[in-house]
Amino acid sequence: MTRASQLTGSSTYFEDFQVGQRVRHPRSATLGEVEGAMLAKLVMNTAQAHWNEHFLKGSPLGSGRVVFGLITASVTIGLTSEDTAENALAELGLDNLRFRAPVHHGDSITAYSEVVSTEPAERDDAGIVTFHHWGVNQDQVVVFEGDRSIMVKRRSHWAGR
Repeated sequence: MTRASQLTGSSTYFEDFQVGQRVRHPRSATLGEVEGAMLAKLVMNTAQAHWNEHFLKGSPLGSGRVVFGLITASVTIGLTSEDTAENALAELGLDNLRFRAPVHHGDSITAYSEVVSTEPAERDDAGIVTFHHWGVNQDQVVVFEGDRSIMVKRRSHWAGR
């Protein structure tokens, strides 16, 4: 039988996060037609910038359709998860979400994180870590940023289980 602790990283417990610590996450993701158009249509976000390829031609937002902002946020946060939330017990909150620049189909997102706070949880086996996450496109333009609080396992209680 494989222990759960053998399936997760050994450096993502509460004790491993220090305020001010910064991480450039190793993976990037290119957002395409599926991510960009499908969800906007599924949730009926009818903004022409999401649905109409030629709507933004010649505009300050660039040409081509804009990816639905919550997809940009989800991909950015997803890219951070292995390094920040692999030993999470609960997602506690997302705050201060900002969409800084448009993302178009074909843009690639790379994610970064900074630990902004660590504090005890109301239980002995976990702590709360708040991260500031941001995503940049292939031109190093910040396209998204936001704060995320996670309840993370303490090594002292969970390692080896």
